[in-house]
Amino acid sequence: MNGKMKAIKKSERGPGAELAEVEIPAVGDLDVLIRVKATSICGTDVHIYNWDEWSKSRVNPPYVFGHEFAGEVVEVGEKVTKVQVGDYVSAETHIVCHQCPQCLTGQFHICENTKIIGVDTQGCFAEYVALPEENMWKNPADMPVDIASIQEPMGNAVHTVLNGDVAGKTVAIIGCGPIGLMAVGVAKAAGASLVLAFDVNPYRLELAEKMGASITIHSGNEDPVKRAKDLTNGHGVDVVCEMSGHPVAMDQGFKMITNGGRVSILSLPVQPVHIDITNDVVFKGIQVQGITGRKMFETWQQVSRLLQSNQVDVTPILTHHLPLEDFHKGFELMNEGKCGKVVLHP
Repeated sequence: MNGKMKAIKKSERGPGAELAEVEIPAVGDLDVLIRVKATSICGTDVHIYNWDEWSKSRVNPPYVFGHEFAGEVVEVGEKVTKVQVGDYVSAETHIVCHQCPQCLTGQFHICENTKIIGVDTQGCFAEYVALPEENMWKNPADMPVDIASIQEPMGNAVHTVLNGDVAGKTVAIIGCGPIGLMAVGVAKAAGASLVLAFDVNPYRLELAEKMGASITIHSGNEDPVKRAKDLTNGHGVDVVCEMSGHPVAMDQGFKMITNGGRVSILSLPVQPVHIDITNDVVFKGIQVQGITGRKMFETWQQVSRLLQSNQVDVTPILTHHLPLEDFHKGFELMNEGKCGKVVLHP
């Protein structure tokens, strides 16, 4: 398909982005072209939009960013066999090499040569996006496009929470941004006995309650470590899911974890974090996990089933719908924390 399309373009190395007219991407032999029906803003997109230290070291403008979406396949490459025109799809955003030791042992989610859509390649904040066939995930026909567009970040939440046992355990979700909010719902659905949600944003703490948090805790108004221990008979929580990236909050997470517990870290701190390794890691005998992406495609199956069964209802998180042209408003809402998930419609 030839022609122009509108897209959100990161035009230069600096804060912000612009709405631009760019070429509709070409389709290779193993690629598909998708007409984007909904695309949601991720915390990673906010990093890129704000141009923080992480994005300065990773992103190379000019290019179209964005990586969460749902849409319809409108063109396929000559060698594509598993996807056809008309399919309703979302996409796994990690493009992997299939050659590194991790890929060769089935650990595609930690491929050492991973390229991320909208970070290392052209993204989906546009009317069309072209991606490899193997990255496609076919959506149920009755799944609303806004929900379908957030399966990728929900996969982050599922991978973080379920990368160990949570049934009957006490779980702390630190940071109630959109993925943290999804993690609250996932932990509850997975049978956690107590789900504590920590943040300093009252708006998002209210959303955490709607997502099923047992107790919400404003970390600026009370000592989160003391509260967590008070609620667990002084022992500390069994599982900490760190979603905030804030150095103080991360340290608090390690202090509230019980001996032998698990700390799973999805967040991306942009500055050094002080952790008392001796007392809060070694002597506690805890497991510390770095979480990246989703298990391909095990996590996608879990996400789809949790949504289809209504065990996790993400509708409270879908707080704003905007046309693509109003993307500045979407990023403003994200920066102010006055939203759950912002969905853009090209």
